[in-house]
Amino acid sequence: MEPEAHSPDTSIKRDPGSDPPDTLPGGRIHYRIDREHPIGGEMSDVLRGILTHVRLPWLLEHYANIPVLAVFSFINGCISIGIMATLAVITRSPFIFPSLGPTAFLFFYTPTAPSASPRNTIIGHAVGVIAGYFSLVITGLTMAGPALAVGVTWPRVIAAALSLGLTAGLMVLLKSPHPPAGATTLIISLGILTKPWHLLLLMVAVILLTLQAILINRAAGIPYPLWNPIREQPPAGRDIVKDSSTRK
Repeated sequence: MEPEAHSPDTSIKRDPGSDPPDTLPGGRIHYRIDREHPIGGEMSDVLRGILTHVRLPWLLEHYANIPVLAVFSFINGCISIGIMATLAVITRSPFIFPSLGPTAFLFFYTPTAPSASPRNTIIGHAVGVIAGYFSLVITGLTMAGPALAVGVTWPRVIAAALSLGLTAGLMVLLKSPHPPAGATTLIISLGILTKPWHLLLLMVAVILLTLQAILINRAAGIPYPLWNPIREQPPAGRDIVKDSSTRK
């Protein structure tokens, strides 16, 4: 069951320098924070939903202001990655790795974007893991040390290029693009994480972070998908312009 959409609220105060809001399907308002640099994403929607639930009226009046969003981004980033880092300390396992950072940012910056959906996230990282390890096998680097420690060799160059090329191509082929997966495959092909059980834990960490995104975004009233990306519908009333060369 999809969460209820927010209804437009004209009483909310906005930054005078911000753009007027866009009305999304279901009556939700999507604020574009900065007309020159659209840094707001959908983060303001997420923050508005959370502040509505916890009943903080003063902050609710300023939820679309850049300083408030910056503080929210800071806190959310600390919590989301802090949880994974805590698991790493408790289990003495690599539950934390660099490409989780951009994945977490996508989850709460543009949660309804196709690249932030659970399907794209999990499939994208899985493709990156498989492509990265495959490149190590092909180049005979499964037992080699990390490139940062032993230096970059020609086999390592081949492994890095092959892993990223395979990841990009397969994500497009599977219709599951997730940009942070490009970092995941390089983490493996550069020798930072190479043991199969490390790669398994890497995917477990991705799944746990995805579950966290589902809980937070849905608690905020964002129609975050459970698996497949949300299908984008063209705005009602948009005229379809046909090429005059096709008209007879």
